[in-house]
Amino acid sequence: MTKSLTCVAVMLLAGCATVPPDHHVLARRDVAADLPSSIHLAAEGWPDANWWQAWHDPQLDALIAGGLKGAPSLDVAATQIGAARAALSRTHADTGLSTALTASASRQRYSGTGLFPAPIGGAYYTGETVRVEARYDFDWWGRNRAQIAAAAGEVNARNASYAAAEQALAAAIAQSYFSLQGDWARHANLEQLIATQRDRIATYDRRVARGLGNSLDRQALENDLTLMEKRLAEDATAAAQEREALRALLGAGNAALADLKPVPLQPTAHALPARLGIELLARRPDLQAARWRVEAALSRIDAARAAFYPDVNLTGAVGLDTVSLSHLLEANSRTLFVGPALTVPLFDSRRLSAQLEGARSERNELVAEYNQAVVNAVRDAAQDGAALQGIEAQLERQARADAGAAALLAATETKLARGLADRAALLDARAGLLRQRDDTLALHQLQALAEVALIRSLGGGWQAAPARDTTAPIDASDPAPATMMHVQAGGNDHTPSTIPN
Repeated sequence: MTKSLTCVAVMLLAGCATVPPDHHVLARRDVAADLPSSIHLAAEGWPDANWWQAWHDPQLDALIAGGLKGAPSLDVAATQIGAARAALSRTHADTGLSTALTASASRQRYSGTGLFPAPIGGAYYTGETVRVEARYDFDWWGRNRAQIAAAAGEVNARNASYAAAEQALAAAIAQSYFSLQGDWARHANLEQLIATQRDRIATYDRRVARGLGNSLDRQALENDLTLMEKRLAEDATAAAQEREALRALLGAGNAALADLKPVPLQPTAHALPARLGIELLARRPDLQAARWRVEAALSRIDAARAAFYPDVNLTGAVGLDTVSLSHLLEANSRTLFVGPALTVPLFDSRRLSAQLEGARSERNELVAEYNQAVVNAVRDAAQDGAALQGIEAQLERQARADAGAAALLAATETKLARGLADRAALLDARAGLLRQRDDTLALHQLQALAEVALIRSLGGGWQAAPARDTTAPIDASDPAPATMMHVQAGGNDHTPSTIPN
C-alpha cells in the first residue's frame, strides 16, 4: 500500500503543470520623468470640477448642464458601466459558499433477471429525494480574489471612461459656444468697419468732386469694401455652421438654441505656477481608465497563475431519500454527505501555459497603451500650456496696439474739433481702431478655446470618488454612473508606484 501511494504521489507531482517564467515584462512609464519644467500650468485645485462656471455665463452653464444630462454620446459609456458592474456581480456570486435545493421523484421497474432478485426484481418502485447541497471554495491560491479584482478594475476603468466622455463633451460644448460667440462678436465689429468704410468712400467722393482726389484711390477703397463684405458673408456662414455643431453636441431640436444671445467673451482668472505637478495629470480620467485596465490585467494574470495549483473544495449535502412517498418525512429517510474535493491539473500544462501567456500578452498591450496615454497627456498639457502662454503674450502686445489706435482716434477727434483735421482723417483713425479691435476679438476667442483645451488636458478638475467596498455584490440600485463611484480591487498587490493614484 505504501509503495502504491508513493507511486501515485510521484505521478501526481510529475503530471502537475508548472508555472512558466515571465521573460517579457513591459515597463510602465514614469509620468514625472516626462514633465517639461519650462511649461507653466495651473496650480493645485485648478481647474474645478465645474470649470465652465469660471466664465460666469448662465447660457454656457445651461448648455453644458443640458448636454451632460441627455446627450446621446454618453449612452454608450453608461451601458459599458452597466455591463462591467454585472460582470463584477456575477464574479462575486461564483465565489465562496454556494447552495442549492434539489427535489426529484422517479418510478422504476427493476429487472426480474437482473442484479436484484425478487421481490425487488420484477417490481415497480417509486423514489423520492429532497436534498440541500452546499459547496465552499476556500480559494487557497487567490484565484477567486484575483478574478474579483479584475472585474472591479474593469468597473473602475468604465467609470473613468464615462468621466472622460463627460469631459470631452463639456469641452466640446464650451469650445463650440466660444467659437460661436467669437464669430458673432467679430461679425458685429466687421459691420461697424463696413459702415465706416462706406463713410470713407462717401467722404472721398466729395473730395473727388472738388478735385482733391483721384479715381485710383477710390477704387482701392471699393476693393477693400468688397473684401470686407465677402468676409462678412464668410463669418455669417461660419457662425451658422458652429450653431449647428453646438446643436448636434447637445442632441437637441431646432428650437433649442432659439434664445441664445451674443455676450462678450471674458477671460478667466487662473493661476499659473512654475511647475507641472504629477497630481494634475493624475486627474485625467483617460489616464485613470488606462491605469485600471492594467490593474485588471495584472489580476487576470494572478488568476491564470493560480490555475496551475491544486484546488481543494468542501462539498456537503443533507436531505431525505426513500422509495415510498409515505416514508419520505421519517427520520430514517435522512441522508448526509460531506467530503473534500481535490482537483489537480494533471498533464494540462500546455493549455494553462497558453492561458497565462495570453494574460501576460494582454498586460503588455495594456501597459503599452498606458505608456502612450502618459505620453499623450504630457504632450497635450505642454502644448496647450505653451499655446495659452503664447496667446496671452500676444494679448499684452495687442493691448498696446489697441491703446495706440484709441489714442490716435482721440487725438484726431481733438484736431477735428479745432479745425486741424478733416473727416477723412477721423474715419481713417476709426477704421484703424476697428481693425485692431477685430484682432483683439480674435485673440480673445483663441484664448477661450486654448483655456478649455488646457482644462481638458489637465483632467477638467475630475477627482476619483471614495473607494467602495467590494466584499458584497453590486446592487442594481447603486448610484448612477455620473457619480463616478470607484470600486477598489481587493487582493491585488501589483499597484505600480509610477502610476499616479
